[in-house]
Amino acid sequence: MSVSSIVSVIDDDPSVRLATNNLLTSRGYTVYTFGSAHEFLQSSELNTTSCVIADVQMAVMSGVDLLMHMRGLGHLTPFIFMTAFPDDAVRERALRAGAICFLAKPFSTPALIQCLEAALSEPGEATM
Repeated sequence: MSVSSIVSVIDDDPSVRLATNNLLTSRGYTVYTFGSAHEFLQSSELNTTSCVIADVQMAVMSGVDLLMHMRGLGHLTPFIFMTAFPDDAVRERALRAGAICFLAKPFSTPALIQCLEAALSEPGEATM
């Protein structure tokens, strides 16, 4: 992990944002949390984020739509998706759009850390 790695966590569930923030901060990452894709897109972290961890199902703009929107803007930031509603079709869509990982909630700490390390070291390599 690079000391300068900035992780943006985007989830409409405050408890998920808090838990993920606490976990990643304890591992040395700089973490910013957002309650929606729109909030993230309006933030100054849009251009400094090393990796995005986003919920798939959010109001207004889904995590997969956010990934596709960012790719359309030329951002190549790695994405990790998490969802309480794992669905093979959505998983395939996310991975085709360029997601590094697709995790079903609740997921284990090692699974998330493995995905994050892969995202930060070898962008574009899909796992899980």
